Amino acid sequence: MMDRASGGVSRRSVLFAAGAAIAVAGLAQPMPAGSIRPATGTGPTDAAQRAALAERAIVERHVRSLWGGSRRQLGLLVWPATLIDQSFGRWCYWWQAHLLDCAIDAAHRERTPARLHRVRALADGIRIRNVTGWTNRYYDDMAWLALALERAERLLDLRFDDAIDDLRAALYDGWNPEVGAVPWRIDEPYYNTPAVGPTGIAMARLGEPTRAVELADFLHTRLRDPDTGLILDGVNEPGGRLHRTVHTYCQGVTIGLDTELAVRTGDPVYRARAHALIGAVADRLTHDGVIAAATDNDSGLFMGILARYLAEAALALGDRTAARIVRTSARAAWEHRAEVAGLPLFGADWSRPVTAPNSHGSLQLMASAAAASANLSRDLSVQLSGWLVLEADHRLAAAGH
Repeated sequence: MMDRASGGVSRRSVLFAAGAAIAVAGLAQPMPAGSIRPATGTGPTDAAQRAALAERAIVERHVRSLWGGSRRQLGLLVWPATLIDQSFGRWCYWWQAHLLDCAIDAAHRERTPARLHRVRALADGIRIRNVTGWTNRYYDDMAWLALALERAERLLDLRFDDAIDDLRAALYDGWNPEVGAVPWRIDEPYYNTPAVGPTGIAMARLGEPTRAVELADFLHTRLRDPDTGLILDGVNEPGGRLHRTVHTYCQGVTIGLDTELAVRTGDPVYRARAHALIGAVADRLTHDGVIAAATDNDSGLFMGILARYLAEAALALGDRTAARIVRTSARAAWEHRAEVAGLPLFGADWSRPVTAPNSHGSLQLMASAAAASANLSRDLSVQLSGWLVLEADHRLAAAGH
């Protein structure tokens, strides 16, 4: 979650940096937002060019050096950013893991020295800002980073010493055999899809197929709603109290895990599960074919995560419904964008336009009712979702979908 504290900090350099951030917080002013205007025409029609513009927008607005180190970078959590945000006084591990994953997408789309440097710098920034190395107390956080680093190694041949081994061990050791899953956080009784799903995908990709199968079975036997076919948020154990909230990204990670197991095991049950869940998503979590909107804060990433794993199911399993949802959502996100200095600014609802709340198009983006009504967001998470769906769209277009 965005507000997870990095407690237990003892390193002197980190404390100094945090102290400096607090010292300037009282003087913090927003960075200029620039002129936010309706998109000028359709822009490029090529999916790769659209993904590249989303990449450039986030790099220019959000990516900065961490504490003056050119070889360490992170993403500002909001834009425009206050001084405390510019100094990375606030920290969100899992948003940064998805920023890293998007940077890997871009480097795989078109390999350049600058993109490879960015992947390395973002990974190093996460390690340094996390203070305790690669791991923390949250299994969902660690799973997302493990997935990103595994992709960096597999797709780009970039290695990060013992990072993957450390994360794999932490995820494997988090298993509770009495429940049959990993919890959301160390020593917590809550077992939720946002932790179980990505951990299962990581286990499948990191050589632990038995554990991946067990986690997939937990999702379908304990958290699948028989009335809708959708995957619920989580369950408290002992006691079995279900949290019945339905999130788009919970469907995404379950589809991703079933797709991974369908390919790796050849067992038709996983293919059937993936197709059935994709159908339920199409029926209940899209509007005119577009993935349902987020609200704010952490949920800004939910749409893009679903798009990523729908694309993987389309590519690996030939699921045409999954491909159609991604392509329709990407087109909607692009057509409804606003622009700042010619670069896209995405909303949390891809089905309606991003508009500035005044005729001049100039806005200091704030968390306000006016911003919400204009489908605007300051959050990195929302912009990452836009980038994610455009990268997913590019992969499908390149494969002929």
